[in-house]
Amino acid sequence: MTALSRDDIPSPGSGPGTTTRPAPAPGGLAGPTHVEPVDWVVALSTPGPDQQHAQRMLHQLMVRAAAHQVWRMRSALPDDPASVEVIIQQAADEAMTALLAKLHTFEGRSRFTTWAFKFAILQASSDVRRLQWRRREVELRDLDLGTIPAADHDDAEHSVEGSDLANALARAMATVLTPYQRRIAVALLVDEVPIDVLAERLGTNRGALYKTLHEARRRLRAELTVRGYLSPTGGAR
Repeated sequence: MTALSRDDIPSPGSGPGTTTRPAPAPGGLAGPTHVEPVDWVVALSTPGPDQQHAQRMLHQLMVRAAAHQVWRMRSALPDDPASVEVIIQQAADEAMTALLAKLHTFEGRSRFTTWAFKFAILQASSDVRRLQWRRREVELRDLDLGTIPAADHDDAEHSVEGSDLANALARAMATVLTPYQRRIAVALLVDEVPIDVLAERLGTNRGALYKTLHEARRRLRAELTVRGYLSPTGGAR
């Protein structure tokens, strides 16, 4: 995969300011056809040649950002440049579609290119994780109290305290969480299933799983605070 070079990736902060500026073109060339729009939102929203130009430039950015992220996660991918290139192109296309659907939400708190860069990074990460888990079974298992690992501390006192807290957390999970909350927490926090993969397998979405996990954490924090294991601010005593 010849495109995967750090030098080919534009800086997330290299977007437009209040003036038009040249953007790097493939191969290091620059010219009138590679000039960033003064206002990306206006350019992408207004039909015509400027919109087409902005779309081409945006897609180039998405491809480079996706390639950057895939390069970082390359150890999880098959050693097949053609397959990797497909992943990059698909991630760029999906990221661009997602960005254009949310174009109206851009508030200008960062450079537009920084904002766009994040779409491609997240999409590429999600696509790589899906590929990793494509042939792996996702088991929604309940908490097994008999497999709580012992705390690993050189100091005997800290080891006892760590084991006590781990067991208290396990008991709290068994008593204050619903079976569904426990299974989601175990899958995400113990088995480390990527949340986008879990959402896909369950036919739900990331937001719903985040909400479930947030509620589970809130209940556990409250229970451990009542039991004296956490301070009211959430820190361990």
